[in-house]
Amino acid sequence: MIRIICAALLTASVPGPAMAGELFGGLHVHDVKTPLDKSGLESGVDLSIGYRGGRLFHTFLQPYLFGALNTAGNTDYAAAGLSARFGLGGGWYIRPGLGLAIHNGSAGKFFRTDKIAFGSRVLFEPEVGIGTRINDRLSIEASWVHMSHAQLEGKENPGIDNLGARLNLKL
Repeated sequence: MIRIICAALLTASVPGPAMAGELFGGLHVHDVKTPLDKSGLESGVDLSIGYRGGRLFHTFLQPYLFGALNTAGNTDYAAAGLSARFGLGGGWYIRPGLGLAIHNGSAGKFFRTDKIAFGSRVLFEPEVGIGTRINDRLSIEASWVHMSHAQLEGKENPGIDNLGARLNLKL
């Protein structure tokens, strides 16, 4: 099922004549301890690159796909999902998103002291960005990326929060 969803999102994100998209790259502090997770075990910075498609089926939804590599050798991941961009005025916007992520960290279900035991290989990946337009093609946003299994794979669900910034280039 996850492969079908990812394939559909990939197909929908291929640019066509009526579907503009954007490339984005980001730097995020990895595994920031927040009230939304029980982690804070891993370190490093996540370097990410991705693609966000144009509006899907004449709605406000945009498919996205990105991958993130951790500089300290901790959990790397790839995510795909849907986001939407809502203008706040004056070039400012908010961009919530919801996707699925797959990671190479521990899928174990019990607490570890050396790395996050996510409890599942596939995780939900909600995110939100707050940004501003720099010019017609560039925008920059502060973003939060969370990953967890929402206790669907057991009660232990440490989750992870990554905080950082993304630079977006409109194609």
